[in-house]
Amino acid sequence: RLMPELPKFDDEDLKSYGDEEEESALSPPAALMSVLATQELLLENILECIPVGEFAVIQPLSDEFCLVLGYLLTWKLTLTFFKAASSQLRVLYSQYLRRTKSLNKLLYHLFRLMPENPTFSGPTSEVPNKDTKTFFTEELNLDVK
Repeated sequence: RLMPELPKFDDEDLKSYGDEEEESALSPPAALMSVLATQELLLENILECIPVGEFAVIQPLSDEFCLVLGYLLTWKLTLTFFKAASSQLRVLYSQYLRRTKSLNKLLYHLFRLMPENPTFSGPTSEVPNKDTKTFFTEELNLDVK
């Protein structure tokens, strides 16, 4: 609930960023970026031996699973923050992510975490002529119980 409110504070200081000659960048919340940087290192250690194009098998409820879930949820917060920001602020934030290569790392991690076969094995009714359900077509319940 808090993330959409945070860009409003950067809007007030936006005018001071446009006067510099070099490309300016503005960090999303420092606490969030600190957590993200730590998680990037941990995830890189987990996935270092898996090339892009291959996929990692992460066992549910393992330590690796918790680290991957934390990393993806941190990105969800970051994207929620971006969505609430004005277009001018998004440019500055994206410059920061470009400089830190965080977005590149996210894509590398996603392509190593994406399952080879994304079929959805959750509770569905088995109808023979129906299209195969995938993680891309079904709504997932991510509530913590």
